[in-house]
Amino acid sequence: MQENLINVLSQEKILPIIRGNDPDVVIGTANALIEGGINVLEINVQNSGIYRAIEEVSKHAFVCAGGIITAMQAKAAISAGAKSISSPIFQMNLVKISKNEKIPYIAGTSTANEAYSAWKARIPVIKIYPITAMGGVQYIEDLLRPMPFLNVLPLGNVKLNEVNDYIKAGACAVGVGRDFYDGFNYNEITKRAKRVLTDIRG
Repeated sequence: MQENLINVLSQEKILPIIRGNDPDVVIGTANALIEGGINVLEINVQNSGIYRAIEEVSKHAFVCAGGIITAMQAKAAISAGAKSISSPIFQMNLVKISKNEKIPYIAGTSTANEAYSAWKARIPVIKIYPITAMGGVQYIEDLLRPMPFLNVLPLGNVKLNEVNDYIKAGACAVGVGRDFYDGFNYNEITKRAKRVLTDIRG
């Protein structure tokens, strides 16, 4: 399952991150992205209603449940159909749940030391957050120079037109949130998804 997550993200190159309080809007946004060719996305667990969105969207795509901090959130997301859990932090409690449930865990880290510790804990994909505040593309290059074995997923205010630069810097995939959908209707979201996938795949 760990290898499967790495393969999926390495193939997709981009991970849309949907944040919202209204499950119906989250489902609509996810469907618009899926229609644009997206096969894997992260849905942030903002409230208990979002588990319904995860359940619905997981019928059509590989869903990673994001913003997971507690064991209760992790278990509820997995029960709803999430194929992976993602957290803004790195904690061993979530590592244990990941192993018990055989569901990959994407841990959030900021520093080189945190990223290495996550790798030592056999985290398959390591989130580097908040990447823009940490130095952007240059930070990924600097991080991977001594540790090229890390599978990193930079995110945090990343724009769609920056995705290719992060991939060239060595990221296995890139997380993009608001720039995918904020202020756009569903048709525009679908078009943005198609455009960025064409750019990434050349």
